[in-house]
Amino acid sequence: MSNTPHELAEEFPDAAAKISELKQTDAHFARLIEQYHEVNRAVHRAETRVEAISEEAEAELRRKRSHLKDHIAYHLTHGASHG
Repeated sequence: MSNTPHELAEEFPDAAAKISELKQTDAHFARLIEQYHEVNRAVHRAETRVEAISEEAEAELRRKRSHLKDHIAYHLTHGASHG
């Protein structure tokens, strides 16, 4: 597969070390990262027509990716979630 746009390294270029650290210490954050990658790849497959899906389904995937990105950004700003 070609380079997938919207990878976290592109979205948060200054946070690579913090992402790596939180993935190791915060299970919830690690799951958010995993979910983001899954959804991002699905969006990319839809955009490149590798997988044919409806426009509505593609839009829903984009909304889900945006929601996950917002959660990741929150954790990067506010630290680990212990709750």
